Amino acid sequence: MVARKIPKEVQAIFDRYVKNNVRRLAKDEAIAMLEKEFSLAPEQANAMFESFDGDHNGIMSLYEFQQFYQCVGNSAQEMVKKFEELDADGSGKLDVEEAKVGLQASGLGEKEIDFFINSTKGKDGQIDIAQFGNLLFRLKVYEEKSKKKKK
Repeated sequence: MVARKIPKEVQAIFDRYVKNNVRRLAKDEAIAMLEKEFSLAPEQANAMFESFDGDHNGIMSLYEFQQFYQCVGNSAQEMVKKFEELDADGSGKLDVEEAKVGLQASGLGEKEIDFFINSTKGKDGQIDIAQFGNLLFRLKVYEEKSKKKKK
């Protein structure tokens, strides 16, 4: 089995909340960490936990936290601010029109915008804060690949 290399900053944050060297955090511990370390509101931290608890066992592993950190990490506050700006009705979720407004500023074409929204929205047809974080991460990767192709 190949060992995964965990960045030191990810390890350091996670280890502040670990007890007895157990590299897993129960849901309430993980949410407390997300609130404190990334200044997320309780409902935002809960949405992030639910999104990144990949095996849905109510526990955040170091690997799952690494996934969160890679997608959202240090830009959590920027992401929350942007999300709140786009959430015109204050519902805590972006509907398709609110999401389109945000993506139009990115310079994407209509088909690309529709793809990103449709591949992100939940069963309710809306995008919560965690899904928005995932959308921004995928958009960043897409833009980086597009730049490389142009070179």
